[in-house]
Amino acid sequence: MKSKKIFNVFFREKPAMMLVQLLHKSNNIYASNLAKIVDCTYSHVVKILQEMQKAGLVTFEKRGRLKVLTLTKKGQEVATYIDKLKNLL
Repeated sequence: MKSKKIFNVFFREKPAMMLVQLLHKSNNIYASNLAKIVDCTYSHVVKILQEMQKAGLVTFEKRGRLKVLTLTKKGQEVATYIDKLKNLL
């Protein structure tokens, strides 16, 4: 797990994991799903997602009562670089 430790030196683990999970999603993903996947509280995930939205990395698409998360083009690029770096470390 040495590579995981060095990765965490450069990036905050949960936000980075969230972007990578969104990059590799196979179907619709919601904040509640993402919270379970990255082992975070729902409120923490929503707070991080709001920051990512302000930075132009993710969008929320309302479908009924749920908001589907999608990476923007910029978000896909950032997530791809994070994923590559994670695999290199």
